[in-house]
Amino acid sequence: MKAIIPVAGAGTKLRPLTYTQPKALIPIAGKTILSVIVDQLLDAGVTDFVFVIGYLGEKIQNYIDKTYPKLSCTFVTQNDRRGTGHAISLTKDLVGDEEVFIVLGDTICDYNVKEILSSPVSQIGVRKVDDPRGFGVAELDDDDIVMRVVEKPLIPKSNMAMVGVYYIKETAAMFDALEKNLDSREFEEGEYHLTIALEHMIQHGIEFKAFRVNNWFDCGKKETLLSTNAILLKQMADKGLPPVPKHETSVIIPPVSIAEGCKIHNSIIGPNVTIGEHTNINASIIKDTIIGSYAELEEVVLHSSIIGSDAFVRGLSQSLNIGDNTEIDLG
Repeated sequence: MKAIIPVAGAGTKLRPLTYTQPKALIPIAGKTILSVIVDQLLDAGVTDFVFVIGYLGEKIQNYIDKTYPKLSCTFVTQNDRRGTGHAISLTKDLVGDEEVFIVLGDTICDYNVKEILSSPVSQIGVRKVDDPRGFGVAELDDDDIVMRVVEKPLIPKSNMAMVGVYYIKETAAMFDALEKNLDSREFEEGEYHLTIALEHMIQHGIEFKAFRVNNWFDCGKKETLLSTNAILLKQMADKGLPPVPKHETSVIIPPVSIAEGCKIHNSIIGPNVTIGEHTNINASIIKDTIIGSYAELEEVVLHSSIIGSDAFVRGLSQSLNIGDNTEIDLG
């Protein structure tokens, strides 16, 4: 069993953070988006990974090598960002006809991975949404058999959005469909979606069932990334994880995640705050915020903010979204 995780996207909706940091490595609830995905699969017994990298791919590779030094993994480079279908097609020589578990690199979902892996048929993860027009959509029968999949339909016939998790048993057929459709140049706005190949497989008699994820956490935009951070922090607190170390001159309001090496003085931190390692905070009030590593904040009031790594912020402020290596003096 191989897991394929495409992480080649540029994350344009999260700029300026993603000018210098891949979206998959943005900190969230004490981890990164990518480590949440990898840990979830490792806990289910998946041990062999293929990462499709591209934009800032060396940072992805360095992170995996450092964080998971014993992980059995391979990196494939997608030089041209031509969509998820193209990204998956690049793994053919590594995967062969093995069954694969595909998780898009910005997809954090709550579901039973082991249960999906025990399925006798291929599976597609879905979640009901209010407006499915911006997603790949699965049309289901009464037994949750997938009858059709469509990418971003103008007039959806279903409100079941595909969340970006796929268990494929007929791998050879998937790669065959990918190659045929790539050759036919079926692109949407310059991207070739995996959805096109899945629909080709369905129309040629391959059975897919839909499984409903309990939660689907959106990490694509600032606002939804912050709300996801808050939800995951609360889940961590509910599981009774070890408390955050005390900072004698500060007030810590859970749930928060404060990494190692942080120095916090005369501040109020929380709730819903994630802070990366070796960050210094002095005389500040911070809530509902994600802060990267090696940042310095002094005399600031922040809420609903994302601060990149190695950033320096001083002076009264309210809501910011700033990238790595930024310096702001509001004094």
